[in-house]
Amino acid sequence: QVQLVESGGGLVQVGGSLRLSCAASGRTSSRYVMGWFRQAPGKEREFVATISWSGGSTYYADSVKGRFTISRDNAKNTVYLQMNSLKPEDTAVYYCAASKDTYYSDTYYYNSRDYNYWGQGTQVTVSS
Repeated sequence: QVQLVESGGGLVQVGGSLRLSCAASGRTSSRYVMGWFRQAPGKEREFVATISWSGGSTYYADSVKGRFTISRDNAKNTVYLQMNSLKPEDTAVYYCAASKDTYYSDTYYYNSRDYNYWGQGTQVTVSS
């Protein structure tokens, strides 16, 4: 089993920045694709960003492209989400997710069904 713990959420003003972290423990592997999803009140969970296990490939939702950056440190079993120029519509619970071992180093997933492990989430609130 893999445990994922998110941190770094909080309250920020419009235009501000936050950096989310997701630490993996347990039966971790550096060959997991990692992703960030979010869920706003009354809405379905949606994809935000993903990164291949090599870190060489990333993919973003159109709504965050150019403002958010996903990265990972395999030595620390941690993935990050740097969020800049935050907007009120970014308010949500943010979840970290990990896939199972992936063979190809540049594979990434944007469908939640491709992820096997999920964190408990961290709240991000952007106030205007």
